[in-house]
Amino acid sequence: MAPRARMAAPRLRSLTPPARLLVVVVVLVVVGAHGGAAIRADVIRLPSSFPAFREAPAFRNGDECPPRGSAEGRVDVAMTLDANYLRGTVAAVFSILQHTACPESVAFHFLAARRDPALLAAVRATFPSLDPAVSVYRFDPSRVRGRISRSVRHALDQPLNYARVYLADTLPAGVRRVLYLDSDVVVVDDVRKLWSVDLAGHVVAAPEYCHANFTKYFSDAFWSDPELSAAFRGRRPCYFNTGVMVMDVDRWRRGGYTRRVEEWMAVQKRRRIYHLGSLPPFLLVLAGDIKPVDHRWNQHGLGGDNVEGRCRSLHPGPISLLHWSGKGKPWLRLDARKPCTVDYLWAPYDLYKAAATALEE
Repeated sequence: MAPRARMAAPRLRSLTPPARLLVVVVVLVVVGAHGGAAIRADVIRLPSSFPAFREAPAFRNGDECPPRGSAEGRVDVAMTLDANYLRGTVAAVFSILQHTACPESVAFHFLAARRDPALLAAVRATFPSLDPAVSVYRFDPSRVRGRISRSVRHALDQPLNYARVYLADTLPAGVRRVLYLDSDVVVVDDVRKLWSVDLAGHVVAAPEYCHANFTKYFSDAFWSDPELSAAFRGRRPCYFNTGVMVMDVDRWRRGGYTRRVEEWMAVQKRRRIYHLGSLPPFLLVLAGDIKPVDHRWNQHGLGGDNVEGRCRSLHPGPISLLHWSGKGKPWLRLDARKPCTVDYLWAPYDLYKAAATALEE
């Protein structure tokens, strides 16, 4: 009888789930072919197209928090999940968990344009202590494909960029309030403070910027048409960024806000009244009728403008959330070795494992 070959169990913690599956398949084939003879396991490197992440530490609730799994004190956070922005999403989740006193009370709801088990597996492998506080819902791109108009930046034209319009239609009935966050943010304060803001009867709460030139968000064709521009009659509209907003999901459903946003998207297809993706229809429906939140909760524009993405400095004042809205994303600029100063504030939350070896002997 041939002596059994002994092999140290490979350490697979640094692997993404697809790579783990690949290693298992290779070992099984070798065993089946050689019936227990000496086994040789080659080093397999992770595909460059799919990032690998270090496993985050387990974060536990403080003494003042409700028990894990309790509906009391639960914070529902919604984000999109996409391969192109996965690195940003992981950094955002890590920052939220690191800075809240009750990390086990945070439930993450991800909206994805297609069923890709590898994406969810990557998140769960990076944050194993979160399971089962992670849910993924498919957002059907066909809901918006006929409604999207070309904008100033290709990324703004992707169907998933419009998923925030359909949060109330996608999330389960038990989610009555949600904090929506873009994937290019990091939270440096306790997220519970933002999530628990008093909406005072409004459907959305967000930082509001009344000093911004509101007219630039719409075309001359819009402002020159008395019927269209009358949309803001009786309101004092101000710009707000839809990448950070608290939503009363019940009120959104009852008020038919999804339909109201879609109606303006239909006008845009006929008349070309704006140029910035999913933001303007939100402004048309809600600007001047939201609950203002302290500006510290959206230090936005750190990605520069939507065309060139040039570096920008921080605005003065306290900061609870950093937001790389605009063309420039910190992970891309850091990888290109052309970072902006503000990108170094994002780097500590980056769990990306650049040159990971999939199998360590």
